[in-house]
Amino acid sequence: MLLGTIELPDDLLWIDEFDWNPVAQEIDRTLTGGLIIQEQPKLYGRPVTLSGENNSGWVTRATVNQVVTLSESANSTLSLTLPDSRVLSVIFDRANGSITAQPLFYSSNPALDDYYSITIRLLTVI
Repeated sequence: MLLGTIELPDDLLWIDEFDWNPVAQEIDRTLTGGLIIQEQPKLYGRPVTLSGENNSGWVTRATVNQVVTLSESANSTLSLTLPDSRVLSVIFDRANGSITAQPLFYSSNPALDDYYSITIRLLTVI
């Protein structure tokens, strides 16, 4: 899996892949009680949350630092290449906290090769 040029483990899970509905819907009532339903396809904005579990998707602190640095650039569209070869254009989902990472083993002086469980929150664009 690649986010831009950063290699991520293929066992990071896209945990909200099937939570997306590509159709926006608004339901309203008229004053006479009639029902008005409006639907329109969503053009983009599908959430892509990549998350490691207890036994998968671990990254090094060095990789966490790379992803954090990448997230600090405003208005950057990135290419996300999934393990099944799908390629998505994405941006960081800043409204929901772009990145969280927890060390697997706590240390007062973490090294760059220490492992972390990471969650990366993205949104599709284009």
